Amino acid sequence: MEETRQWQLASRPVGEPTHNNFELVTVDRPEPDNGEVLVETLYQSVDPYMRGRMRDAESYAEPWDVGDPMKASVVGEVLESNSGRFAEGDIVTGDLLWAEHAVADANELQRVNPDHGPISTALGVLGMPGVTAYWGLNDVGDPKPGDTVVVSAAAGAVGSVVGQLARLAGARVVGTAGSEAKINWLTDDLGFDAAINYKETDDLSAAIDEACPDGVDVYFDNVGGPITDAVWPRLNVDARVAVCGQIALYNATEVPTGPRKLAKLIESRATVQGLLVSDYQPRWGEALERLSTFVQNGDVQYRENVVEGFENAPDAFLGLFEGDNIGKQLVQVAEYDR
Repeated sequence: MEETRQWQLASRPVGEPTHNNFELVTVDRPEPDNGEVLVETLYQSVDPYMRGRMRDAESYAEPWDVGDPMKASVVGEVLESNSGRFAEGDIVTGDLLWAEHAVADANELQRVNPDHGPISTALGVLGMPGVTAYWGLNDVGDPKPGDTVVVSAAAGAVGSVVGQLARLAGARVVGTAGSEAKINWLTDDLGFDAAINYKETDDLSAAIDEACPDGVDVYFDNVGGPITDAVWPRLNVDARVAVCGQIALYNATEVPTGPRKLAKLIESRATVQGLLVSDYQPRWGEALERLSTFVQNGDVQYRENVVEGFENAPDAFLGLFEGDNIGKQLVQVAEYDR
């Protein structure tokens, strides 16, 4: 039997994850049964939501058991196929193991067309983050020309697309991020009207006031915590809040008591709605078609932070909580040179 490597959950983290929570093991390379394909991983995604799967608690994403291989969205090449849907050499994407090779049900994979752009974009702007941004903003946020849209974690894979789509909708766009490099990217390259470095701002409330003199009509929340606390009092009448992520709380051992700010909703009559991209699965293609056009036209730009080497996958994941990435954080597992 040929061998391959996979990452397993070694232990459940308490607070922020560490390298001790991951174990790299060598196993026999699996063989596909009828209807399955063997995929070699080329690119692996790391995403903040994975932190919830490391807990022993019920959530919208099933938790991993200690000792089990972890899972991620990947782009890979079909090495063997026992399905009529795919042939050897096809490029596919789907939720597979944190592994150099994995077997998958062909019906759970999607074909990636390399002619549409770099195959890595199927994990970013033309994948789950892009679709999340598209439907989260347009369906939940529903921006109108002249609205003020605030996006937290605006330099991330989702937030950066949200801000650009809001700009295309005619809104005034304000982003928050944690470094001057990110701030410059948002304002100089992506066309944000203003951006706030929350790590260098002594008074977030005053900064939001200055950046949003007419209040906030749409808040796309990827973060929660103090940034959301600062935005909340500035919600306008009929504002829309799209709750996409709460990374400020993902590593908290004790979640602060709340909510304490719901009274503002009486005054503003704002709508607050959580969103899961899986709810939009039937409309996934619609979003990708529009996003592909925007990317090809240059209306939506993207960046990828690529960590090379499968052995460095935990580093890439842990870097999400340090704010290391601008744009989409990826692991390149194998070379693709076609």
